[in-house]
Order: sequence, then structure tokens, then C-alpha cells
Amino acid sequence: MKRVVGRILLYAAVLIAAALVAMPMYWLVVSALKPSSEIFTATPRWLPGRIEWRNFVNAWEGAAFGRYFINSVGVTAAILFLQLVTSSLAAFALARRRFVGRGFILFAVIGALIIPIQVTFLANFITLQHFGWLDSYGALIAPFAASAFGTFLLRQAFLAVPDAIEDAARLDRCTGLAFLWHFLLPLARPTVVAFVLVALVAHWNDYFWPLIVTNRDQIRTLPIGLAMFVSQEVTTDWNLLMAATLFVAGPVLIVFFLTQRYFIRSHVNAGLKR
Repeated sequence: MKRVVGRILLYAAVLIAAALVAMPMYWLVVSALKPSSEIFTATPRWLPGRIEWRNFVNAWEGAAFGRYFINSVGVTAAILFLQLVTSSLAAFALARRRFVGRGFILFAVIGALIIPIQVTFLANFITLQHFGWLDSYGALIAPFAASAFGTFLLRQAFLAVPDAIEDAARLDRCTGLAFLWHFLLPLARPTVVAFVLVALVAHWNDYFWPLIVTNRDQIRTLPIGLAMFVSQEVTTDWNLLMAATLFVAGPVLIVFFLTQRYFIRSHVNAGLKR
């Protein structure tokens, strides 16, 4: 009996915690579907009296969200591709190869993890200004072409692969980058997906750096576009603002739900030797 009661209390606590976490997103979606007259009421309205799908159209047309969306997709995809390439190659060298200075390079990677990225913004800005890259896609992508976090994370995953697998692959003449592509990356797939999700959220929602290096709508990303949308409103239409916010939050949520099993698996397997 005590075990049943304990399990019920545990499930109830989990449900309450899940409801508290999901409540802001639920209220965001409901508010985006409400007419303006139902946003502020004496008592909260948990469901819209009339669903206003037009809110999304009005919000989309209220600013250049189509351009912002394309920019965000292109910039984020380019950053993720470059980080995966550079991080996997660096992690492969640090985890599976022996060479002079490896310890120093690993120390530098860990040091880059400790230093807040905001500290590097001034140096990056001056460098990009010297190259004439300000207010361009290169300014949004180049400073994030490599990731110390991704390098360290993938290195730890590659270290967990037994040496016997590499010895067997070497007998089949699968060495070097072929071993990385055919063995290490597939075996570390949950870790790779977890890193991609973390980097996706960070760069998709990045506001400060694009605000510094961009001045034109043609290359601005969704977070900047959302801020511009808010600033140009004389009186805030909260339902349109919530609809515009979903343009930023929706794609990340969809990607997470599609890949959450890999993300969870990466945490379950953390610290376990394969």
C-alpha cells in the first residue's frame, strides 16, 4: 500500500512540475489565437472564445518575417555545419591520436569553455571591421565556425569507443577520416544530436551578436526581427506579438520533439563505457 501511495505521489509531483513548465508555452499559443478583446479580461480565459488564425497572417505581414526566417535558417545551418566539421575533426585528433602539444591544446579548449563568449565580442567586432565584413552574413557566421563545447563533448564521446573497434577497423583498412565517418560519428550519434540541439537553440535565439553587427533588414535574423516588430507598434497588440513569438520558438520546439529520443539517450549513456 505504501508503495502504491508513493508512486501516486511521485506521478502527481511529475504532473505538477510538467504543468508548471508547459504553462508559459500553453499561454503563448492560446494568446496567439485569441482576438484582441480577450487578451486582458477580469478572469483568465484558458481557451479562446473564437480562434483567430488571422493573427499569424497579420503578424507575418507586420514585418519582413519571411526574410528574417530565411536568414535565421541559413545562418544557423551554416554555423551548425561548420561547428560539426571543425569540432568532430578536432575531437578526433584529441581523442584518438598522440602528438606533441595535445595536452596544451586540450587545456586551451577547456579554457575557452570557461571564458564567457561575451568577452570575445569586442575583439571579434574589431577583426570583422578590419576585414570589412560588418553588416554581412560572414559577420554572423565566421565567429562561431568552431565550438570549444562541441570539441570537448565529442572528444569525451570518442574516448568511450573501445580501442578494439579501431583495431578491427584498421584490419579492414578503415583508418583516419574513414574511421571517424563510419564508426566514431555513428557510435556517438546521441552526443552529436545533443550538441546540435544545444547549438541550434543558442544560435537560433541569439540576439546580442546579430544586433551588434547588422544594420539592414536584408540580413537580420528572427530575434532581431521580433524586436523590430515590437518597437514599430504604436499600441502593442499582444495577440500579434504572441503569434510573432511563435515564429521564433516554434521551429526549435519542432526540432526538439523530433530528436528528443537522441537527446535523452545522450544523457542516459553519459559516463557509460560502450
